[in-house]
Amino acid sequence: MIALVDANNFYVSCERVFDPRLEGKPVAVLSNNDGCVISRSPECKALGIEMGTPYFKLKGTPGLLFRSSNYELYGDMSARIASVLGTFTPDVDQYSIDEAFLHFPWEGIAKQWGGWEALGAAIRERVLRWTGIPCGVGFAKTRTLAKIANHIGKKLPGGVYAMPGDATEVLRGLPVDEVWGVGRQLSDRLTRVGIQDALALSTCGKEFFRRWRFAVTLERTAMELRGIPATEADPLEREDMQSVGVSRMFGEPVTDLQGLEEAVSVYAAAAAAKLRKGKMVASVANVYVQECAPPGTNGWKDENWWTPFLSRTVPFERPTSATPEILEAVLPAVGRLFVAGKRYRRAGVLLSGLEKAGLAVDLFHGDPRESPKAKLSAAADAINAKFGRGKVFFAAEGTERKWKMKREMLSGCPTTRWDQLMVAKA
Repeated sequence: MIALVDANNFYVSCERVFDPRLEGKPVAVLSNNDGCVISRSPECKALGIEMGTPYFKLKGTPGLLFRSSNYELYGDMSARIASVLGTFTPDVDQYSIDEAFLHFPWEGIAKQWGGWEALGAAIRERVLRWTGIPCGVGFAKTRTLAKIANHIGKKLPGGVYAMPGDATEVLRGLPVDEVWGVGRQLSDRLTRVGIQDALALSTCGKEFFRRWRFAVTLERTAMELRGIPATEADPLEREDMQSVGVSRMFGEPVTDLQGLEEAVSVYAAAAAAKLRKGKMVASVANVYVQECAPPGTNGWKDENWWTPFLSRTVPFERPTSATPEILEAVLPAVGRLFVAGKRYRRAGVLLSGLEKAGLAVDLFHGDPRESPKAKLSAAADAINAKFGRGKVFFAAEGTERKWKMKREMLSGCPTTRWDQLMVAKA
């Protein structure tokens, strides 16, 4: 059996743990640069505020409270939740910052707890007691069904739901676009060929997907709906993964080459770390930048003024995931893209030509994981994993980073910084 544990309104819940004044009030957490709403409290949802609503449209709304995204706090709270979940089973797959799959290979564990619902209630209670974060729990035979079970459980008073062995009635009438991995465009295609709900999708075989030229991932989803495990929990472990990228919009316009190089270095280092986590190496990098609105328009983030992305593709001398080797390759490309007098709003790095690190060994270069620069990168990963993200970094990433995103309503980091620890007052 597989359980999906999903934190409720995770970003808002993290803010409430350390600021009880937010309890019972409408709270919205904003995206990078305080752009739009990405997490809402139940009270905020009750006001009819939709996900993605721009901040400028809500600013000044009476009673509505805002917080900037505090990724350091959220990341640490996510790790704490994963640690709590590890007290129930050693097999925990953290799928995202607010979701984790728990694997229970032995059915007898349910009897020890008095049933799956009782186990789910124990998980919820322990996570809430030890971290302060409320969550929902869904049990099923596959990850896709566990997603559906979790969605159902969150609507129940106890917050837990165990999918029955025969999920036919649960899938009947469930809109196909509510199935994990089926977005709006894919849902529209399925509807045009007669697939209206999750039950209909679950009955489709290989011939159907070949005939209508659907991707193999959708075929795996159909298998999962039938109760046959067919997907991976970690997208970095997918054998068909083709690229890894990191891109951000700047907090303020970048007008100098050094600032642009620093931003690209930070994104390249982050993408390289993702490669190493997935035990992959890349053969080529694509570096891209985008200008922002010229003076005289409605601000540098004017959405009515747009320019194409300018990019350079840089092949590596050999497949690698070592940050120094990737930086040496991509930084000269930044210089070729930069034009004095221009103002830049975004940059990014996309690594592609991926293959498993163990398959990239060749006669002349050996194993790319054994090079001094690869070992240096691995050491940096280990230090940051133990002491916190960004504790060590490469000089090319800069120290001031004036271009980094704006977070004018940022809360503190009481779980990761000594100078921001909570203080009890008499």
